[in-house]
Amino acid sequence: MNAKKLLGFAAFLLAVFVLVPLIIKATGRSDFYYTLTSVALLSVGAAGVWLTFYIGRINIGQGAYALVGGYVSTILVTQAGVSFWLTLPLAGLFCALISVLIGLPILRLRGVYFAMVTLVLTEVARLTALALPITNGAKGITSIPLPGEFSLFGITIIPAFGSLANPRFGFYIMAVVLMIITYLVLWRIVNSRLGHLCRSLQQNEELSASIGVNTAYLRVLAYAISSFFGGIAGAMFASIAQSIYPSSFVVADSVNFMLYCFLGGLGYVFGPMLGTLLLYFGWDLLSIAREYQLLIYSGIMILLMLVLPNGVLSLLDKKEGRA
Repeated sequence: MNAKKLLGFAAFLLAVFVLVPLIIKATGRSDFYYTLTSVALLSVGAAGVWLTFYIGRINIGQGAYALVGGYVSTILVTQAGVSFWLTLPLAGLFCALISVLIGLPILRLRGVYFAMVTLVLTEVARLTALALPITNGAKGITSIPLPGEFSLFGITIIPAFGSLANPRFGFYIMAVVLMIITYLVLWRIVNSRLGHLCRSLQQNEELSASIGVNTAYLRVLAYAISSFFGGIAGAMFASIAQSIYPSSFVVADSVNFMLYCFLGGLGYVFGPMLGTLLLYFGWDLLSIAREYQLLIYSGIMILLMLVLPNGVLSLLDKKEGRA
């Protein structure tokens, strides 16, 4: 990461941790904490979708892993008494395991067939949640307790959220920290040997296989990491809402995860983060159009994809004369 990018990232951290809370406090709109928390968590899920795009696969099933992750965390907390902080990685690992079992056969398929299979995953997850007794069917699971204290070697790292005067601020900080860690991990993957091998899959899988690259292994690994991100994002959503239902994540959410990547830019690691921010707030701003909201929203999306096919971040390349 060069000095310019490092300075930009530092400015982003400053804005997130200092400027935004100060603005919210000045305006008294504490509800914005929930909005920004949602944006941060959605961008975590979108980061996983971006990684599957990076290996040349279209993933329209991230909502399924967010739903599964939410239920795994919730069931462990409410029925097994496990600490929320422990369920967070467990939810991600469970989703990663499922993705490996699913990915082993379908990731051998051509890209278009993989996309068609992932499209039904969210609906399969929803119907499964409706049918299983442990998920409480359509009633869902409610009254999920707030995260308790997280301590290490007897030292309190994170206080119990129930003791906070404003739990929304606690969730906001937690979600932003998770988002930052996620994108730093994603950036490290892309700029590692593993990332270079993944990029070769995107360009020409047959050529990569011919020079000894284990393409099947790389595809499954990338898909597992993608699903891990979706699982932990879903687990945190359930904790924030203190409830989860089979309809908490639907097919439309899976499509949105994909759109976040397109809008921000598929060629940029931080593209999904920007795309999530723009789409989430853009949809809310268009609510003033009422019955024309969806029409205007769709028209703007089509226009942006025509004018900026490489995403909003491609404007930086044009400014620097690289496009």
